[in-house]
Amino acid sequence: MQTRLTWEPKKPNTTANPITVTLPASPSVGEEIVIIDARGTFGSNNLIVARNSSNINSAASNLTLSTNGQAVTLVFIDS
Repeated sequence: MQTRLTWEPKKPNTTANPITVTLPASPSVGEEIVIIDARGTFGSNNLIVARNSSNINSAASNLTLSTNGQAVTLVFIDS
């Protein structure tokens, strides 16, 4: 399976506020989303990954990133 990056890597700025990044509504198998805490602020202002109807780690719930310097790659594998 060949993967492709759906978005350019996201480096959201949570310095002032928590923010939400919403996943694509109709992802294709193999699509990747990369999120990087380049400013090291997820610990004080979380980033919420809104699942947009897709499961994340087999769960029907959003993902909260709350560790400073955290980086994740999410790969859509099935519906």
